[in-house]
Amino acid sequence: MTLLADLADVEARRSKSARKIAAYITAEPESVLSMSIATLAGAVGVSEPTVNRFCTGLGRKGFPDFKLALAAELGRRQPGITQDIDPDDSSRHIIDKIFDATRATLVRAQNQIDVATIDRAVQILGSARSIVLCGLGASASVALDAQHKLLRFGTPVIAHTDVINQRMTTASLTGEDCLICISYTGRTMATVEVAELGACAGATVIGITTPGTPLTGHCDLVLPVASEEDTDLYTPMTSRIAQLVLFDVLATKLAIHKGPAFSDQLRQVKDSLKTTRYQG
Repeated sequence: MTLLADLADVEARRSKSARKIAAYITAEPESVLSMSIATLAGAVGVSEPTVNRFCTGLGRKGFPDFKLALAAELGRRQPGITQDIDPDDSSRHIIDKIFDATRATLVRAQNQIDVATIDRAVQILGSARSIVLCGLGASASVALDAQHKLLRFGTPVIAHTDVINQRMTTASLTGEDCLICISYTGRTMATVEVAELGACAGATVIGITTPGTPLTGHCDLVLPVASEEDTDLYTPMTSRIAQLVLFDVLATKLAIHKGPAFSDQLRQVKDSLKTTRYQG
C-alpha cells in the first residue's frame, strides 16, 4: 500500500488527532512538502509532538523523513517535469505541475544533505589555494553561478564549461586545490574523466551529483542532489534548481566560517560595484 493510500484508509486504527493529520495530508499533500512541523501542527490544530508521533507511527524517523517519503511518492505518481505536461494542459496546470515538482525536489534534496558533509565541504573550500568548477550542458549554468558566488571570497575560482579547458586546468591542480564536478546524472563520461584527472593530480574532488553514480567513485566528498527527472529524455529542470540552492547553502556557511574579517572584504566587493549601477 502506498503512503497516501495508507493515510486515506478509513479502516486504519488511529487516534482522533492522527485521523485529522492524515485527512489534512491526504487533501493537501503538495502543500505539506513546503511546511515546517510547526506550520502543519497549527493548520491541523494539534501539537508538534503529536505530528512527530504520527510520523514515527508510520515507520518514519520523524517529520523530515516523512516529507522525504511523501515527496518521493508524489514524484512517482506525478513526475511534474515536462513528461507530465500534456499538450492540452492549461497555463494554470503547467504552472502548478512545474512548481509542485520543484518544491518536491527541494524537499528531497534538503533531506538528503548531511550536515557533517556540508561542514567538511566548507572547510575544504575555506582552505583551498584555488577552486575549479566543472559542468557541462545544463550543469554548466550551475558552475557559472557558483563561480559568481565564490568570487567574493578572495580565493581564485574559475568555472570551465568546455571539456578541453577542463582537462588542461585539472591536470595542473595539486593537493592544495579543490575541484568541484557538477553532474546530475553522474554518468557524463567527460565529467567523470575530469574528476579522475583531478584525483590523480592530488586535488580534493567534490561531486555535486546523484549518489551511487560513476562520478562518485572519483570524489573525496559527495553532496547529493537527486530527483525523479529522466534527463535522458528531458532537459534537467528541478535538479538544477536544487544544485543552485545547494551552492547558496555552501556560500552562506563559508561566509560564516570566514568570520568577522570577511565582512570587511565583502563590503569592499560591494563598494566596487556601486559605480556600475544607477543610484536610486
